[in-house]
Amino acid sequence: MNRFYIEQAEAFVKNQLGNDTSGHDWNHIDRVRKLALHIARGGNQGNHFIIEMAALLHDIPDGKLHDSEDEGWNILMNWFSQIKLPPEAERAIIDIISTISFSAGVDVLPSVEAKIVQDADRLDAIGAIGIARTFAYGGKKGQAIYDPDIEVREHMSKQEYRSGRSSSVHHFYEKLLKLKGMLHTDTARKIANERHEFMETFLRQFYKEWDVTE
Repeated sequence: MNRFYIEQAEAFVKNQLGNDTSGHDWNHIDRVRKLALHIARGGNQGNHFIIEMAALLHDIPDGKLHDSEDEGWNILMNWFSQIKLPPEAERAIIDIISTISFSAGVDVLPSVEAKIVQDADRLDAIGAIGIARTFAYGGKKGQAIYDPDIEVREHMSKQEYRSGRSSSVHHFYEKLLKLKGMLHTDTARKIANERHEFMETFLRQFYKEWDVTE
């Protein structure tokens, strides 16, 4: 039966996010799913079905991808009502999805499954893939690649994080470079080391090319 629910979730997410161009497309979802299961198996932790389902569904209610967060949650909850997951599984998945985003700012996650899915999602936000996704999202949102006159924002509300003035390069300092130190699992930390170093190398080269001199 678990396989049925996973296949239903795959079809649902492909239909909802298959045409996304902001870095939250099906390929992102599939990478997060694979990373989450890799982390779970590496540490022999968590309920793998709950982890896989939460990873597949985690971006459905994301406010960045809808007119509002409420709209996204309505889409997800309507889907849940159709497939009729066991109530305890549905509740566990909802608890994960509602707490793992960076903008949610939740310090204490509800389960080991939430920690694993959050680690996987954060890994896909860093490294070469993370760099590509950052500029894809910045372009979609109409942000500049870089504006040296803008200051890096240190403390932001959720609304400021989503809507305040920034640039794609500023996003590295406001989020991406912080993620390595916010991971929960040893497996994720090991993966993050190389990806974090790659971002630092990229930024050094970016500034070298930005500051053109004779």
